[in-house]
Amino acid sequence: MQPTTHGHPPGHSVVLTSGRRLLVWAAGLGLSLLIAACTETAGTAASQSGGQATGASVSSQPSGAPAVPLASLSQPTVPSPIGRRAATTVKIELETVEKKARLADGVEYEFWTFDGTVPGPMLRVRQGDTVELKLKNSAKLTHSIDLHAVTGPGGGATLTQVLTGQEAVFRWKALNPGLYVYHCASPIIPMHIAQGMYGLILVEPPEGLAPVDREYYVMQGDFYTVAKTGEPGAQGFAMDKMLNEEPEYVVFNGAGAALTGDRALTARVGEKVRIFFGVGGPNLTSSFHVIGEIFDAVYPEGASEPLHNVQTTLVPTGGATIVEFTVDVPGTYLLVDHSLSRLLKGAVAQLVVTGPEAPDIYQQVSGSSAGTGGH
Repeated sequence: MQPTTHGHPPGHSVVLTSGRRLLVWAAGLGLSLLIAACTETAGTAASQSGGQATGASVSSQPSGAPAVPLASLSQPTVPSPIGRRAATTVKIELETVEKKARLADGVEYEFWTFDGTVPGPMLRVRQGDTVELKLKNSAKLTHSIDLHAVTGPGGGATLTQVLTGQEAVFRWKALNPGLYVYHCASPIIPMHIAQGMYGLILVEPPEGLAPVDREYYVMQGDFYTVAKTGEPGAQGFAMDKMLNEEPEYVVFNGAGAALTGDRALTARVGEKVRIFFGVGGPNLTSSFHVIGEIFDAVYPEGASEPLHNVQTTLVPTGGATIVEFTVDVPGTYLLVDHSLSRLLKGAVAQLVVTGPEAPDIYQQVSGSSAGTGGH
């Protein structure tokens, strides 16, 4: 991700600062991202914050951009593992609501959401459970839910076309284990998805998942605004851009750089990390990659059997994957879609790893470095 200091394209300002940090400003995006370019920087930041790693900071505004009081949407959490238990009846309630929030620095957008977050809440059940799902519509338009984990017409959408101010309940049995996308399926379906109406549901096998130290929930989505990338102010939805599959923003968890700075993912050296990653779309697939890591195990499209030692995994639109890896070296790692121009549209997150150095695995032997190599 870190560009060199020469040959950068017009519209980008690249500045080396003290502390061996690289400030990359994608002027067209209006997104300032301060990336720690050396492991000691990340370790120092974590130690000064009382052990809670914060990673590199993200400035609130690029120079000259107007202040926008809206924050990013709150982040959904990962439910606790189910583990071994008998199949039972699980009741889930979701509410559709509209919320105005930050899409990028200086950019306001009205999201359509499940429970006020993008992605919507992560749902977690067991194979064999009977799920009773209530959908309440507190939004202005008709909404519904299609869960890819459901066996039945429409995945539930035929039973949950809910008018404003009303609610519907349907019951289904979780027959297959895996990680599945859910989304709104009311006309115009891709428009509802493009506004942020998607999430993940995990159906655990009867024996549960193997324990890990950290679990995280990340989804990618593409957003289509009337104004061009980075133009400040309140932005509306552009149907023509969606139909042409030309998004102005491609982001993780509802906003550019939403999972950076004090919202960065964290871990300690030696811990095993599991990421539940999905693509809401509505149009783009993702080449999911963590710069500086190799996935020990990848469950492609949420399947039951893993692949091993994977560098980058393709995640289709409306699909999901589980990746697992153990972190061995401290520092700040970037989560990206390896269609890397999308990074300049917001698709970047940070994993900040603290702990002892590992010179037997990773160290500089000679020369000087400004931390500008790699991606």
